[in-house]
Amino acid sequence: MALDFIATVVVVSASGALSPGPLTAATATLGAKKGWRTGLLAALGHAIVELPLVTLIGLGVLVVLESANTTGVLALAGGCFLLFFGYLTLRDAIRLEPLNKAEARGLHENPVLVGLALSALNPFFIVWWLGVGAPLISEALALWGLWGIALMYASHVWLDFAWLPVVAYLASLGRLDMKFLRALLLALALAVIFFGISFLERGISSLAAMG
Repeated sequence: MALDFIATVVVVSASGALSPGPLTAATATLGAKKGWRTGLLAALGHAIVELPLVTLIGLGVLVVLESANTTGVLALAGGCFLLFFGYLTLRDAIRLEPLNKAEARGLHENPVLVGLALSALNPFFIVWWLGVGAPLISEALALWGLWGIALMYASHVWLDFAWLPVVAYLASLGRLDMKFLRALLLALALAVIFFGISFLERGISSLAAMG
């Protein structure tokens, strides 16, 4: 029974972890400049938000996050962060110089903080857990109690720690070719900006509907 449950969690989790999104795009951007380890650190930042969220869902105290008002505020904040990140990435691409791993230690270059922010401020991430992840958590609780949550989360989180370093590593290969790196950073900047605009549109729509 445990193996069947783990297999189900892995397959379902892949729909979220491996889907292109703002965290994937941001991780690729950081990986292109600072290597594959940024993927591990971004996954750590993501997990810092995700583990308490999963625990709280299990305890049944996240009803407030189902509010369109809360979702709208999160979307607006996440959209602003993504637009800022996209602008900085675009700026880096335009004035690109030979890079080294010790460069730029600001907020937008800290993979742990990026992973944390793009999870905490991503309403789609929260909605995924409320809509898709919650049934898995409920099943885990029914089968094994609180230990079930631990089993379910372990079966899920390894995908992030496997996938994001791969994304960062593939992006880092472009460091050997400045023209390729510039093109890659431009594409990633546009992708991040696109996600930022989408977040802002969702936030405005949600808050307008509440009004």
